[in-house]
Amino acid sequence: MLPSDGSAMNVRRIVLLGVLGAATIAWFAAASTTGTRPMIDPVVRPTTVVELRGAELAAEIARLHERLRPTIAPQAPARNLFVFSRRAPARLELPPPAPVVSDPLPTAPAPLSVKLIGIAEDPGENGPVRTAIISGLGQLFLVKIGEHVTDRYEVAKISSDAALLTDLRDNSTLTLVLK
Repeated sequence: MLPSDGSAMNVRRIVLLGVLGAATIAWFAAASTTGTRPMIDPVVRPTTVVELRGAELAAEIARLHERLRPTIAPQAPARNLFVFSRRAPARLELPPPAPVVSDPLPTAPAPLSVKLIGIAEDPGENGPVRTAIISGLGQLFLVKIGEHVTDRYEVAKISSDAALLTDLRDNSTLTLVLK
């Protein structure tokens, strides 16, 4: 009989480790044996249409890549494409300058480049109150009768399809028609 001081536990461990070691050795031995295994012939399957088209596409891509990176350096052009001829430029004879007029004739100021782009109506006590929508000079003017479009024109009348502007410099009128 074995002593009860724990040596039975050591014997169990030794036996367990021995069995595990033997199993591991048997496993490695089985894996390392050389045996003749039968050769399996690979199955050759026919090439599909998709694979053929893919191969054609790959060849075309390779050809295009070669064109993007040519191996031959481009040659310098034989002539300058930005020069038409090597002749000296012709001299232009300019007419003599016009005499300077001391008192220029007064010219009428250019009419204001504005357009009537819309008319808005609000109901009022004495009929509709109209607002002309005028664009010009990079601005948009919303004006009623009596209001100014720039410092030069004042709105005299607004109808359902036109606006009448009065020039404050010479009291001439400018009619803007809605198109």
